[in-house]
Amino acid sequence: MIRPDISANFFPEINAGGFSRLDGTIQFYQRVNSILHPDAVVLDYGAGRGAPHLDDPVPFRRQLSRIQGKVRKVIGADIDPIVTTNPAIDEAIVLDNLGQLPLEDRSVDIILSDHVFEHLEDPAIVAREFDRILVPGGWICARTPNRFGYIAFLNRAIPEAFRLRTVGMAQPGRKEHDIFPAFYRLNSPSALRQHFDPARYDHFSHTWDSEPAYHFSSSVFYGLFLVAHAISPPPLKAMYHIFLRKKPV
Repeated sequence: MIRPDISANFFPEINAGGFSRLDGTIQFYQRVNSILHPDAVVLDYGAGRGAPHLDDPVPFRRQLSRIQGKVRKVIGADIDPIVTTNPAIDEAIVLDNLGQLPLEDRSVDIILSDHVFEHLEDPAIVAREFDRILVPGGWICARTPNRFGYIAFLNRAIPEAFRLRTVGMAQPGRKEHDIFPAFYRLNSPSALRQHFDPARYDHFSHTWDSEPAYHFSSSVFYGLFLVAHAISPPPLKAMYHIFLRKKPV
């Protein structure tokens, strides 16, 4: 049974399958699935406890976002040891404070990172490790708030002391242990070009507005955010879907 949701008042198709025509998870993972192949080794960077696979009430979305079983191996990496409990990975890596990945050079075909880039305090270290372990022709697929979108803007504007409570109120259903500090240092075209040189990487990223996620359970706020989505130009869209391909040697 589909749980009643404020979104269904604006997107009635949610009652047919559980997702809207703008669903960002489906938009992102459709493209991820299109580049998977059975022999691929995938690194889920920032895999955490596997919240999408445990908490998402929509079976179709869970199936689409689950990479395990579609490729040779899924490795989950996170600084939190809770990654060892993630049910959607084949191997777990608990990262040290240096951010180094205990993986061989050119050993990973696809790096997946969902809502993690905004939390990277030192993206240069992460980018170097990604470049080291990724095979030529391999992909980096990431979903993150756009640095110039309203989600990132409002999050930066809220004092740290109030952020946890405010995010929990604004995004109903968001669990407190899934809210982390955000730095927004790898969430813009210029930052991506800086850390993933276009001479070495093809850039195929785009911005996206799904249905509003932060609405305080208010139809008024929800409607206002929909209007903002409709009138905002692509550089100001809320989300950034990042697709980078390391150029073949």
